[in-house]
Amino acid sequence: NTTLSFKNVPVSSLNITQATTATAGTLISPSSVQTNISTPTVLSWTFKVEQQILPDTSLTVGYVGSHGYHQILSAALNQPTAVVCPNPSCVAGLAGGTIYFPGIVKANPALANSTSWVSQGISNYHALEVDVRRNLAHGLQIRGNYTWSKNLDNGSAWNTSVSANTPAFVSYPANPRVDYGASAADVRNIATINGTYDLPFGRNHAFASGFKPFADRVVSGWSLSAITSLQSGFPFSPQLGYNPTGNGDTRNPIRPDVNPNFSGKLYPRTVAQWFNPNAFQAPLSTLNPTTSAITGGAVGNVHRDTLVGPGLSNLDVSLLKSTQLTERVRAQFRAEFFNLLNHTNLTTPNETTFAAAPTITTVNGIKTYTPPPVSTTAGVITATATTSRQIQLGLKLLF
Repeated sequence: NTTLSFKNVPVSSLNITQATTATAGTLISPSSVQTNISTPTVLSWTFKVEQQILPDTSLTVGYVGSHGYHQILSAALNQPTAVVCPNPSCVAGLAGGTIYFPGIVKANPALANSTSWVSQGISNYHALEVDVRRNLAHGLQIRGNYTWSKNLDNGSAWNTSVSANTPAFVSYPANPRVDYGASAADVRNIATINGTYDLPFGRNHAFASGFKPFADRVVSGWSLSAITSLQSGFPFSPQLGYNPTGNGDTRNPIRPDVNPNFSGKLYPRTVAQWFNPNAFQAPLSTLNPTTSAITGGAVGNVHRDTLVGPGLSNLDVSLLKSTQLTERVRAQFRAEFFNLLNHTNLTTPNETTFAAAPTITTVNGIKTYTPPPVSTTAGVITATATTSRQIQLGLKLLF
């Protein structure tokens, strides 16, 4: 899975000779798999207690957990050597524990950034599950489920095409535990309530039990079902539109710094600004004073998936009519209403807090480091997570 990247070569003049010579400035961008890769392993355990608490009512309470290790992570391994502050190579003022790249010379300068899969992933999951079921008289059934869970890992996706609300690549391959935090699937609260009611109309029911056969077929056999879903939002990481370290990883997995001077409200929770990007600041980048090119920089100290997006609520309702036409033929009419209340459920917002790199500005002959401005689209929600109200009608013949 090798690609070639051509630098400063006009496409019109590109040919096979140039593609195989150093004069074309080619860099191989390899993909690789850890040579001693381990088998991904998950240990899981479940403990549940079920008890009848009332006639026709049962309660189940359970604990579900798992621990995974040797799971697959994606990393760009061809990176410059980094140091952990305090270190003589660090820039003065960087807090202790900051990961800093003092230069941009890759481990193998003849190669571009790489894509590698390594078995250094870990995960932990813990959940409390509650399930209540009740069968009432006259065809009424109700069931409710609630799950509180905590899902942690140091990587939730293999590549950017499926990473959704979290960076796919680890931010510091030399120590993937730096990214240990909330999983991309860490939805803390999920509740569902569903019920089915056989409407009491027709023969042997409370209402219209004396109708003639034809009228009985019209009024009987109706049932109403509904399910409502409630859940808290998905976590996501505040991200940068550039790499502040210059380490060559173009996927920009590095997160910003916490702004120590921020005192506002972190979650305005509006479509125009779900979270306040001023709560973060750009990590320090070392720049060439002439070109503003990044020649090194720090990894941000914000933990992975620290922000939480909008929650979700939904109500679906179904009306079913079953009619026995003959001994062997039965007709079934169904009317289904998805998102009956037409509730707007929002996706996670734009997570890029700083889109542009810092620059060097010159005023009166004095060069000044200018940090990047906050992105004007940071925190903006541009899409919905579910559709608007949908109505579906169906007719079946069963024989």
